[in-house]
Order: sequence, then structure tokens, then C-alpha cells
Amino acid sequence: MATHRKARTALLSSPGPRAAVGLTTAALATVTLLSESASATPAPSRPAQPSIAEVKAKVDSLMHQAEVATDKYNGVKELTAQQNATVNKLLEQAARKTQALNDARRQLGRYAAAQYRDGGDDTTTRYLMSSDPQDLVDQVHLTGVLADRQRQAVESYREQQAAATQQRVAAAKSLAALTARQAQLKAAKADVQSKLSEAQHLLNSLTAQEKARLAALRAKQEAAARAAAKKLAEQLAAKQKAAQEAAAKAAAANGTPAPSAPGTSSQADKAIAFARNQLGKPYVWGATGPDSYDCSGLTQAAYKAAGIDLPRTTWDQVNVGTRVSESDLRPGDLIFFYSDISHVGLYIGNGEMIHAPHTGTVVKIAPITEMPFYAAVRPY
Repeated sequence: MATHRKARTALLSSPGPRAAVGLTTAALATVTLLSESASATPAPSRPAQPSIAEVKAKVDSLMHQAEVATDKYNGVKELTAQQNATVNKLLEQAARKTQALNDARRQLGRYAAAQYRDGGDDTTTRYLMSSDPQDLVDQVHLTGVLADRQRQAVESYREQQAAATQQRVAAAKSLAALTARQAQLKAAKADVQSKLSEAQHLLNSLTAQEKARLAALRAKQEAAARAAAKKLAEQLAAKQKAAQEAAAKAAAANGTPAPSAPGTSSQADKAIAFARNQLGKPYVWGATGPDSYDCSGLTQAAYKAAGIDLPRTTWDQVNVGTRVSESDLRPGDLIFFYSDISHVGLYIGNGEMIHAPHTGTVVKIAPITEMPFYAAVRPY
């Protein structure tokens, strides 16, 4: 009986079937939710994609670095060429010295063979055996002459031997220097290619829409640079006009003829004409024409056409001629950009220049305000 009462009490106190189902479902949902919450890990956050402006800044920076590396390559290449010429000259001199040494050796050998055949010089024996004293005097004189020649041959051999040795040492040192230059040239070339490859990889990663936005941003910045260049040209013209008027006023007060406005030199005109004929040709780093150019290769070729030899790199070209300020620019002046002097263009007036910008572009006319001004020189 007690057992039946306990069973009945348990049955009456337990929830009904629907309540039980509801409780079970809620419990399962709770367990599942807790299980998922406990086992789930936070989704990794995706790195923020760079903006088009940041991409452009990165590409421009890599192109700038590539141009710096190109100037280094150009400088090392020029030194390598000079070292190679030095090596060839020294090797040619060493060959001539070796030939002279061989000639001296053969001459010495002939004297040694003659002495061996004659059995040496025994003047006393020949005096006792000689029937004619005059013959003996003649023979002794001839022997003395031959001995002097033999001594000269020995001395000449020693001199040629020392000279040949010295020349071979110099050639070996120069050859070692050439090998070191070639290693530097290889490293500089790899540096340029690395920077250009990284920039190209970044550009290739852009979608068509992003490339269009990049082009639009570049066009906007170029338009701003052109506006700034126009304003600069107006300022230059106003300054030159004021200077001309002041000079004319001073001349009138002194009763002297008014000075004429400064014009471009024939050499500057020839350099500009040459540069204009190169418009549209591709930029290729390390190139000096005639089918492609880098920035300093173009300016070097332009002034070579005008009869003026410029050095190869921007770092050397900036030290040629007369330094002028940005406010005193004249057509034909060379303008250098960036604090590291890594780019150069040829000023043509009206705030514009002709230059070879960077890989992927062509020789073009551009405003001088699109890059930070460093210095300008007048090479004529």
C-alpha cells in the first residue's frame, strides 16, 4: 500500500505530456545554445584594404625608389665601363712588356750560347799564342765591346722582368676591381627590378574599377599640378617684366640704350628641339636612346645634340653649369627634383618641362610642379 501511494504521488506531481515535451525542447535549445557559445571561436577579422590614395602613394614611392636605384645603377655602370677600359689597356701594356721581356731573354740566351762556344775569355793565353800583337789588341777590343753588350743585355732583361711583373700586378688589381664593380652592377640591377616588380604586383592586384579610380586620382593631381605650374609661370613672367622695366628705367636715367630681354641660347634651343623629337618614346631604366630613355639619359642626349657633354647621373648633372633659382628659370635649364636628386627634366618655359617620368610611361611634357623642386642648373 505504501508503495502504491508513493507511485501515485509521483505521478500526480509530475508534469503532463505536453509540458514535459515543452520543457525538454527548451532544455535542448538551452543546451545547444550553450554548447555553440562555448565551442564557437570569433571569426578572424579581415585586414582593412588600402584606399586608392594609399595604393597610389605606395606605387609612387616604389617608382621613386626604383629611380634612385636606377641612378645608382647608371653610376656603377659608367664606372664599370671605365674600369673595363682600364683593364684592357693594362692587359695590352702587360702583353707588350712580356714581349719585351721575351726579346731580352732571347738576346741574353744568344750571348750565353756564344760564351759557351768560345769557352770564355782567356786574354793571357791568347797573348802568349798570338803571332800578331795588333790582332790581339783588336780581339781584346772586340771582346770588351761584346762584354759591354752582354752586360747591357743582362741589365735590359732585369729591367724588362721588373716592368713586366709590375704591369701584371697592376692588371691583376684592376681586374679584381672590375670584378667588384660587376658585382655592384648586378646588385644595383636587381634592386631596380625588385622595386619595379613590387609596384607592378600592387597594380595588378587592383580591380578594373579600382584602376579607373586610380587613373581619375592621377588625373586630378596632374590637373592641380598644371594649375600650380600656370600660376608659377605667371609669377616668373611678372618678375621678368618688372626686372626688364627697372633696367629700362635705369638705362633711360643714365642715357644708355635699354637692355634687351634675355633669350634662350642656341644650345638650349637645340637641346629643347631634340627633346621634343623624343616625345612618346618609352621610359626604360638605364636607357640613353635613341629608342628609349630614363630621365638623365634623356637630358644627357638632349645636350649632347647641342654640343655639350653632361655626366650620366642626376647626382653629377646637378653640379654642371650655373645654379639658378626656381624664380629665374629659363628654357633649357635642367630642373632636379626630390631631396635625393633622383629625377631631372628639361625646362621648356610656361612652367612645363620635357622629361622621362618612370617605368610604364613615355617621354612627355609635364608641369614642373608635380614633384618637389630641389635645384636648377644652366649647363650652357
